[in-house]
Amino acid sequence: MNYHQYYPVDVVNGPGTRVTLFVSGCEHQCRGCYNQSTWDVRSGHLFDSSMEERIIADLKDTRINRRGLSLSGGDPLLPANLDTILSLVKRVKTECPNKDIWLWTGYVWDELSDKQRAVLKYVDVLVDGKFEQSLADPSLPFRGSSNQIIRLL
Repeated sequence: MNYHQYYPVDVVNGPGTRVTLFVSGCEHQCRGCYNQSTWDVRSGHLFDSSMEERIIADLKDTRINRRGLSLSGGDPLLPANLDTILSLVKRVKTECPNKDIWLWTGYVWDELSDKQRAVLKYVDVLVDGKFEQSLADPSLPFRGSSNQIIRLL
C-alpha cells in the first residue's frame, strides 16, 4: 500500500487532535474531489514498517495528547489497501486501546465486502458514501456532501 500524506497533528479530520493518514488508491474518482492526486494506487510513498512505527509512536506520545487515528485518502477500503489497513487498525487497537479510529470511504455500508467489514471491527466511526458535488455542503462536520453518513460503530 502507498500513502500520500501523513499528518502527525491534525485537528480537521475528526474530533480532537489526531494523526491522519491519507492512503493512495481510489476507484470512485468522484467529480469535485479535492484529493484527486490520491486516486492512483501507485502514487505517493510506500507505507512501510517505519511509517507504521511512527503512527504508533505519535499516538503514544504524551507531549501532544491525540484522540485517535483518522484514515482517509484515496480510499482505505480499496481492495488493494485492505491487508495493510487491517493490520494497522488491529495494531492501533492493541497498542493504543484508548484511541479511536475514524475511517472515510466512498463505498456504502450495504455494499461492503466481508473483507472490508473485517476492517470495520476495529473502527469506531465510519464516514461512508461517495462525495457528490451536487450535494456538497461545507457546513457539514466531517463530510463533504449530505449523502455521506457518519456511522458510530
